Amino acid sequence: MSDIAQISEWPDYSTNPRGGDPITQDLTSPYDKGDLAWMAVCTILCWQITPAVGFLYAGMHRRKAALTMVFQSLFCACACGIQFWLYGYSLYQSRPTNPMLGNLSLGVLHNVLAYPSLANSDIPDLVYACFGFTFVTATAMILAGAMLERGRLMPSMVFLLCWTTFVYYVLAYFEWNPNGWLYKLGVLDFAGSGPVHIASGFGALAWSMLLGPRLSDSPLSSRKKIAHFKPHNPTLLTLGTILIWFGWFAFNGGSTANMSLRSIYVMINTNLAACGGGLGWPLFEYIHNRKISIVGFCSGIISGLVGITPAAGFVPVYVAALIGFLTSICSFYTKKFSYLISVDEGLDIWAIHGMGGYVGDILTGFFAASWVPALDGVTGNSSPGGWWERNWIQMGYQLAGATTCAAWSFGVSCILLFIINKIPGMHLRATKEDEIRGLDYKYFDDAECEIMGESGTLEGVRVQYPLDGTNRQQTKQ
Repeated sequence: MSDIAQISEWPDYSTNPRGGDPITQDLTSPYDKGDLAWMAVCTILCWQITPAVGFLYAGMHRRKAALTMVFQSLFCACACGIQFWLYGYSLYQSRPTNPMLGNLSLGVLHNVLAYPSLANSDIPDLVYACFGFTFVTATAMILAGAMLERGRLMPSMVFLLCWTTFVYYVLAYFEWNPNGWLYKLGVLDFAGSGPVHIASGFGALAWSMLLGPRLSDSPLSSRKKIAHFKPHNPTLLTLGTILIWFGWFAFNGGSTANMSLRSIYVMINTNLAACGGGLGWPLFEYIHNRKISIVGFCSGIISGLVGITPAAGFVPVYVAALIGFLTSICSFYTKKFSYLISVDEGLDIWAIHGMGGYVGDILTGFFAASWVPALDGVTGNSSPGGWWERNWIQMGYQLAGATTCAAWSFGVSCILLFIINKIPGMHLRATKEDEIRGLDYKYFDDAECEIMGESGTLEGVRVQYPLDGTNRQQTKQ
């Protein structure tokens, strides 16, 4: 066996983008094993956020369309994962000099190996790529809820892949690549409020507007009025929320891209914001209705997580709960008065993620402290702090970043939806018959149950919903 040399200095990137020769050099030696282990664990925990969102949405749906949401979560995990490998990572983490978008130099993760990542020189490109694919799959799944019981499956999947290409990766380049124009401007977005929450929220608003309101099961229903339905399974909704909260420790904590005091600080901020949001929404729900709900409690927790996403690595712990509380209140009132724009956005994606992310960006600009980022042992004095450290212009940067993400996502989403809807066979809205019967029974053979027959044995049945919404009929197989 030949001697394995240690890496003492990285070669020029243009000469060797892989960082060295793994046969003759130990490409792991320059990196701290603790950082690598931390990022690996965070990747694993982040991945389960995508199916967790599927469980959350399934619980909030009516039963006849719940399975569709579980399927969409696995579709996002698979299809967006392949897309990320083919060209997604390259679009936002390649090293061009333009301020708008990356190139395809890292397509199929070509040359992605040991060279220090753009996110943090403490970890290699390969590790950051591994962590990054969990973000795009979760973002796509957040957006997928906008099809809410009335969107056709195939056109919806096409739209999701187009959306991640032209919205998510573009905004991720703007904010996370050192060459991106929002990054250079000085926008503070620790873990992805713009590309993840604001973008998915305003994309969901555009999608909901195009699809129109859901139909009720009444034969007298029309698409002109918004029907309101209660979640069919609050327990499944709660389970989804628990898993999202659990995964968000890694979603935010891993965004430090190393294992440091800042990572621990970020997790504390994440938890406190979720606590503040979980108390804020039910409080105002009780003020208005004299009752609280599991849906409202879970919505408040998620609102708090959304609000702290851009702020977790920039603000002191003593304002984290306040950020979650304020974000949940803004999301609550956005939901409460959303009827004014006559959009059936029954999962509150725009209210919680779109407006919650927007508010979180602004609060980040207000509360950011220059010493918090320095806890990573790398940043030093390069972070300017926010409004309350007299860096007045930071609020302007935050407004510019949040507004850019909202406008880009909404505008591009409208264009993509219009084009896809005009392609023959790709109309986005399900037929009246399929919608009333249920998307699960349109698309999935699994949409069956078992009942006890007269003989005492289990007999398979397929549940069928009549088109007029009357009593359901059970047909033996």
